[in-house]
Amino acid sequence: MRPNERLLLIILACVNFTHIMDFMIMMPLGPQLMKLFQISPKQFGFAVSAYSLTAGVSGFVSAFFVDRFDRKKVLLFAYIGFVIGTFSCAFAPSYALLVSARILAGLFGGMIGAQVLSIVGDTFPYQRRAEAMGVVMTAFSLASVVGVPTGLWLAAQFSWHAPFLAVGGLGVLVTVFIIAFAPNMTSHIAQKELRRNPLHVLTDILHSPNQLRALALSATLMMGHFAIIPYIAPSLVGNVGYSQDNIFLIYLVGGLCTIFFSPWVGKMADRYGKYRIFVVFALCSVIPVWFITNLQPSPLWMVLAIAGMFFVFSNGRTIPMQTIVSGVVTPQQRGGFMSINSSLQQLSTGVAAYIGGAIIYKTADEHIHRYDWVGWWSIALILLSIWLAGRVKTVEQ
Repeated sequence: MRPNERLLLIILACVNFTHIMDFMIMMPLGPQLMKLFQISPKQFGFAVSAYSLTAGVSGFVSAFFVDRFDRKKVLLFAYIGFVIGTFSCAFAPSYALLVSARILAGLFGGMIGAQVLSIVGDTFPYQRRAEAMGVVMTAFSLASVVGVPTGLWLAAQFSWHAPFLAVGGLGVLVTVFIIAFAPNMTSHIAQKELRRNPLHVLTDILHSPNQLRALALSATLMMGHFAIIPYIAPSLVGNVGYSQDNIFLIYLVGGLCTIFFSPWVGKMADRYGKYRIFVVFALCSVIPVWFITNLQPSPLWMVLAIAGMFFVFSNGRTIPMQTIVSGVVTPQQRGGFMSINSSLQQLSTGVAAYIGGAIIYKTADEHIHRYDWVGWWSIALILLSIWLAGRVKTVEQ
């Protein structure tokens, strides 16, 4: 990998780090926010899903114009708006204003993920792309290892506002790096006489069963993942008797595991085939999903071992999946298609979080009921995603 490629991936990983941190920090704060604002799991689920649902809408709208502009400029515009939204979360004094701030952050955040994947897709050929995806995906691991524990510590030392202030401050620094070091990317822009109606983004998808299957794969896997993610911390506290002060250990252990596995998974996917590696990790992820959603009071080492497996297998299936999806269109279509893909992912995660919150309920003793129902739903969606992935073909092979 050339130095300029590695620098670009580092910048994109930093973008992903802050973007993921902004979303992730809400989930371990669940017990604290529900107690502070006197809200139910369903209301907390709505606060989590508000970002995703709004991001889904903005990602869909952006699909009609992003391929007409320099990808760097689109990313910069979206990222600056996202940073403003994150600072708004930091200063929200109530549940209603927090939800409003999450909506604002989602309006711009919905464009970020698609642009990051589009830039990776335009820069790296399909044969080397999974390795690049693995590097960018380490941002999730770093957010787990460094970001979430630090955010929880800040929340405990000061208030729940502090983690959002920290993410916003990092976002300002990352913005400077994007401006200074990220290259302009215009090779995908068609000549004026060849430009098509923006609505062709939709018509291309609707007339391509392969693209529809790719979008269904992406949405299904994300829905299965985020059906259970927002409620891991509340269930560990209420059902397992896990201390709120130790929640950060879940993310620390899981993140450390995936830091080492993500680049390796990308290399294996490039060497042995994206679909084959996806199937292996998707099937393996069923095991920790079942354990997490059925966990009873257990020793700390067992909880951390299950969390480590969950992070590794979940992250391992996402890397080849994202690579497969990025390869179903040409570079000229990629920005719009990946925006639609990001939109569906965001909508899926939002819907999944809200449905999960509607299924489970909390009693006066803080016990979370029917979390196992959500687990079976998640497993069914994982198995469906394996079937869908086998029917997606890439145009770049």
